[in-house]
Amino acid sequence: MPTTRVVLPGVVEPDGLRLERTDEPVPGPGQVRVAVEASGISFAERQMRRGRYYDQPRFPFTPGYDLVGTVAAVGAGVDPDLRGTRVAALVGTGGWTTHALVDAAALVPVPAGVDPVEASTLVVNGLTAWRMLHRDARVRAGQTVLVHGVNGGVGTVLAQLASLAGARVVGTAAPRHHDALRALGVEPVDYTVDGLEARVRSLAPDGVDAVFDHVGGDVLTVSHRLLRRGGALVSYGSADTVDGSSNAWWTILRLLVRLQWWNLRPGGHRATFFSVWGGRRNPARFQAGVRADLGRVFDLLAGGRLRTQVAATFPLDRVVEAVRLSESRTVVGKVVLLP
Repeated sequence: MPTTRVVLPGVVEPDGLRLERTDEPVPGPGQVRVAVEASGISFAERQMRRGRYYDQPRFPFTPGYDLVGTVAAVGAGVDPDLRGTRVAALVGTGGWTTHALVDAAALVPVPAGVDPVEASTLVVNGLTAWRMLHRDARVRAGQTVLVHGVNGGVGTVLAQLASLAGARVVGTAAPRHHDALRALGVEPVDYTVDGLEARVRSLAPDGVDAVFDHVGGDVLTVSHRLLRRGGALVSYGSADTVDGSSNAWWTILRLLVRLQWWNLRPGGHRATFFSVWGGRRNPARFQAGVRADLGRVFDLLAGGRLRTQVAATFPLDRVVEAVRLSESRTVVGKVVLLP
């Protein structure tokens, strides 16, 4: 059976993405072939398309940070009973395809009855949100958190997890998203006009206990100023530089230096940079952590305590349209491809 995959040939606009058909991949030792049912579109792919993701492979390659699908074949050393089971995987690249080779150690079981599209919205976004909230910021009941871009894929999950933890959630978003965000328990703030800090302080006069910031730049400075004593700032991106021309690694380095400088200043604040790949130098421990944390998020979904936000779904041959919509800033939640 032929495999269809999306190829990112270089720094291109969305219409430069192309489809390529190849032979079905054969799993090697320790691998499985997954028949992909859903793969989300993340902000990371936008950065990769512009050659500005700090850890992307050389062009050309197949994007796709995560995937959900059914194990179709197994390689040597892999339990044959895995065939036919639905799994999820954090892969970094390679998800936008009909058939993907994945290390068996990277597979996370998807609970019975969970829709693959809904599960796909939580692989990178749910794992990111859970770890930032519970491991980095260590948010507790009664605290107030600020989530920038709360209408996005990570933001909508983060807001719900924070609410489940007993925290109050303030979130920045364009006014067209405010009604949908209120339904998630978010107190929305308009970021499109001047005076962001003052509008947040009108809701939290004493500041907030944690800020989750993927924007960077001047917004990151505002985020730091809004922290209460002992508060946590978690940076997990630099969206303001996605269309720039500086080296991607240099951008991250400057961000890390900035956060460390704040940690050295008085005030008791904690400023950290989150990467979902942190700790992967120990692959066994890393994969075990992914299975545990993503498993917790999937359990919340299966139990009806977490709602997914699917902005739209597209077949693989409409990837250009899907990417354009995902990058339009007009959606709540995540756009998902259906290979």
